[in-house]
Amino acid sequence: MTQRPDMDWMLKDLATSVPQTRHVVVLSADGLRIAKYGTDEDVADRLAAACAGLQSLSVAVASELPHGDGRMRLVVIEMSGGFFYLMAAGTGAYLAVLADEGVDAGLMGQRMRDLVARLGGHLNSPPRVDGRVT
Repeated sequence: MTQRPDMDWMLKDLATSVPQTRHVVVLSADGLRIAKYGTDEDVADRLAAACAGLQSLSVAVASELPHGDGRMRLVVIEMSGGFFYLMAAGTGAYLAVLADEGVDAGLMGQRMRDLVARLGGHLNSPPRVDGRVT
């Protein structure tokens, strides 16, 4: 997938404003990389593909809450060595961040929310049917 150069500086801003940030990836709901910072294309593509499954699982779990809207907003996974964040970032788009342990979780959440708000409609990714955008 072609990198969206108009997002490069914004992803870099997130990565450099939160110490311990390792990878930043913007992806579509079907797991295609839209943009990346701090990682090579192969790693970004693998993260994007993995995120598609994670966001699908999150939506399935969210739909079980009787008073919720069934949408995923934020997933945080704490692992040995660091944290993984996945945030809804527009219609059919997500922001994923991988950070080392020691990252300031509150700062990361705030910066991710700021980035999503700043990008606004630029992150909308329409669904694909039979390989074509609908």
